Amino acid sequence: MTITQPDLSVFETLESEVRSYCRGWPTVFDRAQGSKMYDEDGHEYLDFFAGAGSLNYGHNNPVLKRALIDYLERDGVVHGLDMSTTAKRAFLETFQETVLRPRDLPYKVMFPGPTGTNAVESALKLARKVKGRESIVSFTNAFHGMSLGSLAVTGNAFKRAGAGIPLVHGTPMPFDNYLDGRTPDFIWFERLLEDSGSGLNQPAAVIVETVQGEGGINVARTEWLRKLADVCKRWDMLLIVDDIQMGCGRTGGFFSFEEAGIVPDIVTVSKSISGYGLPMSLCLFKPELDVWEPGEHNGTFRGNNPAFVTAAAALSAYWADGEMEKQTLARGEQVEQAMKAIRAEHPDATREYRGRGLVWGLEMTTPDHASKIARRAFDLGLLVETSGPESEVVKLLPALTITPEELDEGLRILARAIRETV
Repeated sequence: MTITQPDLSVFETLESEVRSYCRGWPTVFDRAQGSKMYDEDGHEYLDFFAGAGSLNYGHNNPVLKRALIDYLERDGVVHGLDMSTTAKRAFLETFQETVLRPRDLPYKVMFPGPTGTNAVESALKLARKVKGRESIVSFTNAFHGMSLGSLAVTGNAFKRAGAGIPLVHGTPMPFDNYLDGRTPDFIWFERLLEDSGSGLNQPAAVIVETVQGEGGINVARTEWLRKLADVCKRWDMLLIVDDIQMGCGRTGGFFSFEEAGIVPDIVTVSKSISGYGLPMSLCLFKPELDVWEPGEHNGTFRGNNPAFVTAAAALSAYWADGEMEKQTLARGEQVEQAMKAIRAEHPDATREYRGRGLVWGLEMTTPDHASKIARRAFDLGLLVETSGPESEVVKLLPALTITPEELDEGLRILARAIRETV
């Protein structure tokens, strides 16, 4: 792909140095549809990023766009805080009928602020309020958000350092296979819990991702998740599953914990819950945990009605018949076969591949290779990001609605980018 030098002057002179994604993809995007994005010069890019997982149904999905345009054209309420609106009612009823009831999940639904970290903050606050304890256990390489409470349970040292103050009341434990299988699951955790001299305050809750996205696509085994749920139950700790990136069908089932057969006490959902990239998040919890006083946790933009509209449309279109889960798992097998072939072609440059559904990571033996591969993929017309503590993993996060042909095209580009880089 031949790319002319874009005019980035206003971004470089006026926008903060904190910007990041745009540095790896130095062009000016103009429009997008489905799994493709186009820059202002008309160059086409196949999107294996999907808004960091907030566009599971692709860019400008026509079904969701139609629902949104119709709502806006009739002057439907846009901003409503936590007022009752027809859009909110439609979402709640659809969510109950298509997601909660078929899975026999009893959750109450809370609308915190519109981002994932808002949902995590509300989950941590609720757990502490219910249990009357301040300590939260998280896991190595976890990522839960960029606000202070979420950072306190996040593992990445670079992101934690940005807080500028001590991050307290969070204790990390080894994630699944962090110790390469050399010790039994949770032996360290339970020893600390039972020893009054360990220095670990009795935790209010444990927060976990079933697949650590930012941490490097680290996939927890179903048996590990079940053991964790059992530890929480035996030691009177609430189990919080952060499903912000891995929920909404990313791993196959609507919730990423379904395969393990567990029912967390609290679940955080965001990113693709609106389906259209509109800000929205949920904090779900068992009814007996609903001890909030009115207004005890709030936010000006917790009632994003356009997001309710597209969310309800997405649930009705994609989650009423179970076909989305089957399709995602089939597309995942397609990716896995490509990863297997790449690993075989480059045994010295690649360490391993791992994933579930339509989230996959390829770990490189030389960390900076991943960033070089992502940049070469961009030059070839493919958008991929990196993850892991040293950005050593090439991360694939295509839309769930991507066609087999588009997926195959992107995987071929990735294979070429790796071949030309390593």
